[in-house]
Amino acid sequence: MAILLFTDFGARDLYVGQIEAVFDRYAPGVRVIHLLHEAPAFDVKASAHLLAALAGTVARGHVILGVVDPGVGTQRAGIVARIDGRTFVGPDNGLFSVLWQRSTMKSAWRITAYPPGVSASFHGRDVFAPLASAVVTGEFPNETVEAIRAPDVLLAGADLAEIIYLDHYGNAFTGLRGANLPEDRALAVGECVVPHAPVFGDAPDGRAFWYVNSIGLVEIAVPRDSAARVLGLRVGQTVAWSE
Repeated sequence: MAILLFTDFGARDLYVGQIEAVFDRYAPGVRVIHLLHEAPAFDVKASAHLLAALAGTVARGHVILGVVDPGVGTQRAGIVARIDGRTFVGPDNGLFSVLWQRSTMKSAWRITAYPPGVSASFHGRDVFAPLASAVVTGEFPNETVEAIRAPDVLLAGADLAEIIYLDHYGNAFTGLRGANLPEDRALAVGECVVPHAPVFGDAPDGRAFWYVNSIGLVEIAVPRDSAARVLGLRVGQTVAWSE
């Protein structure tokens, strides 16, 4: 069993190393996989849809520590959720709710007790990482949680017609799942209408196109260039199927 990290902490900052230090203390030798540390900062909705797509690439039985948590230190609860054979630990702010809404195999616990000395601003390290360690070492459920019927915050499970992530190439992931889409449809974003192409090599250089990417989402790209720059794209921007 491994722990996978999905956060908006940034890979170059000091936060990820502190999380790993907690794993070394409570679950020494556990395998840690860095799924993403550049999730859309503070954007729970976009991150929830991105995590829902990424989770399908993760083997059942693993633990995913997810932290996109602009409400840290407030009254928002923490949660442990088992969804389709994977265990998610993090804030109960909607981050896991797209997965929850799309699943029929699910259970959840609210975190009711925090360790002493918890930082008000770093629950990822002080609350969620110890609990993820307890899951991976078989010491969960424990006295720090209580079973609940569902998360407090539930976002809709339907596809999201927005840009949810920009990678370092400038490719734009949307919250639209690509299964069974007709290839003759064009995608409208801003003032642009973007046609379909199967892969980068089938699209003209410098011309934007959409395709279904490796995690099953509709993505807007420009061969050998940045779609974000060429089209002026941003996370949260609406997309729509052209008539």
